[in-house]
Amino acid sequence: MERRAEAIAEGRLGELVWLLEHPPLYSAGVSAKVADLLHPDRFPVFASGRGGQYTYHGPGQRVAYVMLDLRERSRDTRAFVNALESWLIGTIAQLGVTGVTRQSRVGVWVERDDIHPVREEKIAAIGVKLRRWVSFHGISLNFAPDLEHFSGIVPCGVSEHGITSLAALGFTGSMEDVDGALLSAFRSVFGETHRESPPDQA
Repeated sequence: MERRAEAIAEGRLGELVWLLEHPPLYSAGVSAKVADLLHPDRFPVFASGRGGQYTYHGPGQRVAYVMLDLRERSRDTRAFVNALESWLIGTIAQLGVTGVTRQSRVGVWVERDDIHPVREEKIAAIGVKLRRWVSFHGISLNFAPDLEHFSGIVPCGVSEHGITSLAALGFTGSMEDVDGALLSAFRSVFGETHRESPPDQA
């Protein structure tokens, strides 16, 4: 990811988005607080260098590493984060879920009026880094992860709201359906795309 972002900054390669699924792990952003890692021996913990605090990644969660050249778009960090939120809201809207944003909280939230007391739960997280106006790291969307795995951290430093997933909200489609919605919504926010073969991991 970092090599690709560097190549984009140098004009040697084009923009790229990777869609992937991690094994269970906790990822620490540059603002992570030690006290928010509640069970440090539960899963591997990685210092990622992205913005934000602790989050969980694991099976059933779609992670997208977003390597875009903001010199060709808008050199505005806040506008870029807003665009990522719009991408996620557009994605889950296609899957029958209404997402919202909150000025004081990064990410995408769902208003749970089907439970009592009514509360907001996070369905997608954002953690990015910019170097030479090229982005890397990106977003995570909870399709059907084991939500109990989030209990080992204070997700993104927010303890007063819950975590949810598409599956927990009744979505019965597949990860392929999620990817199709991600692709369609990405094009509506960022422009046309084409598919590339996965990178060689040998």
